[in-house]
Amino acid sequence: METELKYSIPDRETADAIWEEAFLSPYTDNSTAEKVVMKAVYFDTEDRVLSKNNVAVRVRAEGDISFATLKWGGKAENGLHERGEINVPVSGEEIFIQPPVDMFKESEDGRRLMDLVGGRPFVNLLETRFLRRRMKVHYGESTIEMAVDTGNIITDAGDAPILELELELYLGETEDLTALGAMILEKYGLQPENTSKLARGLAMLSLEE
Repeated sequence: METELKYSIPDRETADAIWEEAFLSPYTDNSTAEKVVMKAVYFDTEDRVLSKNNVAVRVRAEGDISFATLKWGGKAENGLHERGEINVPVSGEEIFIQPPVDMFKESEDGRRLMDLVGGRPFVNLLETRFLRRRMKVHYGESTIEMAVDTGNIITDAGDAPILELELELYLGETEDLTALGAMILEKYGLQPENTSKLARGLAMLSLEE
């Protein structure tokens, strides 16, 4: 299960300020701070059976490491996103072009994906490319990853900017996650973001159609 808060950031100056924010220093683990270039490709079938069933398949390069991700179900309210998630390591450039449908076959949910897709091949739906600045934050009794993302969603219908703060709960309590988010939200006047990068891209494609 993935549990994270998402907030939209109004501009790059605010994104830089959040990353450099001094009031967070008592909680941050600076040894974990890093900048990673992310490239992600989202896939569906030609008839979009995944989108219709609230399922997402993504292959993402995080620097020199690549992962395939399966997400399903879930909900989003006041920027808090909760949904099922499986990640598996992958390799090779071909995985970003035509990934196999059985990437997640070792899990029950991965086998359900195979049943859902049937014999249909995956097709490229849209891409995201962004810089992620991230570090671990220890707040309350919890460990949280704070990530500041700046980049673009890329679709056949055009591009859209990515300016987001993500706070993902690694270990601990959701209450600590929401309390940390409230601190940052109040200081910078951020807006909760209930729409994922994928959903934003899908909306652009639907408008084009």
